[in-house]
Amino acid sequence: MGKVLSVVVRQVNRFNVESRAEKVISQSKPKPAPKFQSNLNDLQRVLDENPDLINELNKKNTALDNKLKQVFVTSTDVTPQPASKKPLPLLRTISEEFEYGHMEPQSVPKGHCTLRQAIEFISNHHTVPDIWTSSKIANDYAMKETLVNSILKHFHPFGIHLPDKAVEKRKLLMKINSNKSLQN
Repeated sequence: MGKVLSVVVRQVNRFNVESRAEKVISQSKPKPAPKFQSNLNDLQRVLDENPDLINELNKKNTALDNKLKQVFVTSTDVTPQPASKKPLPLLRTISEEFEYGHMEPQSVPKGHCTLRQAIEFISNHHTVPDIWTSSKIANDYAMKETLVNSILKHFHPFGIHLPDKAVEKRKLLMKINSNKSLQN
């Protein structure tokens, strides 16, 4: 309802806009804004105190006009100073996307590893666990063995896990049987 009403109001406001605008523009002098009674009282008081004020305001002051004619503004072009002395880059190619979504650090502190290193040693451990034990990984990457054990326990390499169809059928049958027993 509100949209229909707003569309109708907009069309009414836009009706015959050009002719109404032309009518306002063609008037010789625009109507002044209405004045408050307090402003009119103040204006009347000033005119009573100084009746020649309107004549003074409309008369050209030659002394001020002569002083204004003597004022000249001259400007000189100033060469802009560069913001910094550093040269602009010569290589303007777009940098490549990072493999894991962020830039890897150049140096890794002791006891830490990068995402690439972590994925590498997790996948090595899961493919050949006899060679890549948690103690060997801890020695190679200078990490605590408890931390490496936690990483290997909770994180696994990317892989596809397909559910066993027989297990799904059993779960579905158990769900149907439980629903039947609830209905009885």
